[in-house]
Amino acid sequence: MPDLSSQRVLVVDDDTVFAGVLARALAARGFGARVAHNAAEALELCRREPPRYAVLDLKLGADNGLHLIPQLKALVPDAHILLLTGYASIATAVEAIKRGADDYLAKPVDADAVAAALRNIGRDPAKAEAPMPSAPPLKRLEWEQIQRVLADCGGNISAAARRLRLHRRTLQRKLAKRPMPEGP
Repeated sequence: MPDLSSQRVLVVDDDTVFAGVLARALAARGFGARVAHNAAEALELCRREPPRYAVLDLKLGADNGLHLIPQLKALVPDAHILLLTGYASIATAVEAIKRGADDYLAKPVDADAVAAALRNIGRDPAKAEAPMPSAPPLKRLEWEQIQRVLADCGGNISAAARRLRLHRRTLQRKLAKRPMPEGP
């Protein structure tokens, strides 16, 4: 069994559903994953269990992932940091690298791409893993979006159905189905 302390990853995202799904998916790929939902939690976890890797979201509610990068580097100088964002731009990517991030991925992103990026950080580009060419299945993305909206609505199916512009019974049928598996 691999030593997970050398593969410890901290996932920092204010979206609790996404962070949980990503942490479980990374754990299935051999990483020891911990989750924080804001900057204060992330810094506390870094003090207790310094991670080898950190996966940060750019937008962390009231916090900003760009501001968190140098703070994490100060606590764990040899940590490799991957920034994820749904607001991708060249300026943001450059700023993330200037602040100490090792890599940058635009959302939506699947766990295979995140794991490959983490494993490739600091490696010779000629020996890097090829990125996964396929996106997650559309049904999987739909299920994850439904779960996010349902969580935002506090589990209220009627409110979630209105927000998703679905009939309440249609949403209930979709919720009764199992999600698509993430992959092999």
